[in-house]
Amino acid sequence: MPNNLRHTLLSFRDLLATGGPFIVLTIALLAVAYWLLDPTPPKKVVLATGADQGAYAEFGKRYAQILKGYGVAVELRPTQGAAENLELLRSPASGVDIAFVQGGADELPHAAAGEPDDDAAGDLVSLGSLFYEPVWLFYRADAAKRLLKAPTLGSLSQLPGWRLNIGAPGSGVPNLMAKLIEANRIAPESLTLIRKPQTPAVVDLLGGEIDALVFASAPESLMVQMLLQTPGIQLFDFAQADAYSRRFAFLTPVTLPRGVVDLAGDLPPQDVHLIAPTATLVARQGTHPALIQLFVQAAQQVHGGAGWFQRKGDFPSATSTERPLAKEAQRFYQSGTPVLQRYLPFWLANLIDRMWPVLVTIVAMLIPLSRTVPPLYQFRIRSRIFRWYAQLREVEEAVGKRPAADLLNELSAIEKRVGNVTVPLSYADELYSLRSHIQMVSNRLRGAQGAASNPVMTTATAETTT
Repeated sequence: MPNNLRHTLLSFRDLLATGGPFIVLTIALLAVAYWLLDPTPPKKVVLATGADQGAYAEFGKRYAQILKGYGVAVELRPTQGAAENLELLRSPASGVDIAFVQGGADELPHAAAGEPDDDAAGDLVSLGSLFYEPVWLFYRADAAKRLLKAPTLGSLSQLPGWRLNIGAPGSGVPNLMAKLIEANRIAPESLTLIRKPQTPAVVDLLGGEIDALVFASAPESLMVQMLLQTPGIQLFDFAQADAYSRRFAFLTPVTLPRGVVDLAGDLPPQDVHLIAPTATLVARQGTHPALIQLFVQAAQQVHGGAGWFQRKGDFPSATSTERPLAKEAQRFYQSGTPVLQRYLPFWLANLIDRMWPVLVTIVAMLIPLSRTVPPLYQFRIRSRIFRWYAQLREVEEAVGKRPAADLLNELSAIEKRVGNVTVPLSYADELYSLRSHIQMVSNRLRGAQGAASNPVMTTATAETTT
């Protein structure tokens, strides 16, 4: 091996041996920080949606497609609706992480007034509101003529005596309608309340077996589109929409504009007032922050466009949420997509984003410790030289006490071993100084040995001098 390469490798070995503990400490701190922060999101998440062919189910498919591009598999869990979704979120054994939830779907009475949901506040967080989910109350025109002797239903207070389908158990509509019925001082027993899923209920409505049905859904729902264009089926106009929104904070008055369904056919023939709870994404409190960030970004892609009831950019929004907003979602609404994610792959941007506060802390701790590395390196190299001075001193102090020949042999062994010592060029002067000192002691020993081997010459020289 060439000497230059050999010296370089030895110097690198010394540097590595000196800074090794420092490097090990750094790696250990990073490993502990990574374990505690867990910056990498899980590869699978369970999203509770709603009934098949409903708006929640269709939106869930779009979320799954978007998150698939980030390496996250979204398992869609079909349910009856928002009330069942809340039950699944509150049940640790369900495995559901995130769900679509309709405003007012909770059974808790104080939720009707828009007060914080104490039961869920500690366990559930909101990712923001996604879209208006109007309450669609469709009824048969002949039922209004038969029961009210009028062409249209004018108020919810006129519903006693009607056969009304309020949706299957587990959907959010039964709880919402219970609040509206109570607000209108309608005795529940005065109504024939039916709890069928949406599709069978629509069939019964068209067949005349029920008088009306109510459900909450985005206007993109196929059932909404079909019923709005079915002859003999009327859409209830919530003329008191503003009053309902004052009574229930989760409701928003919206207007279905004239002609929005069919401009050529002028459907509807006039503006229709509706009340709309806001659909939100709700997650467990412990959901990984990176997952929340991904879902909010996906929500912007899915719900950020214009629609029948909102302008482009109105959703997703941090307003109209019944539950505390997740910190990661709040960060998104305040600052948008993190800067690093605009230029780096998600996994790398997320790793840096989660780890940088800890990295700054670790660097602040290690900078003072790093100052000890150069002195330790210097001590390690110089000790390779200075430890021979101890043996050299022992030889020098033994002059006159031990035979010079033995001391010369011992000194020769020291000199031979010192010849194998290698140090960086910056410390070569100290190595050469050691060799010169060995030579100086060797000369002294040889002088002492010569004097001891010729005592007559030494005596004659002394007499001549005298």
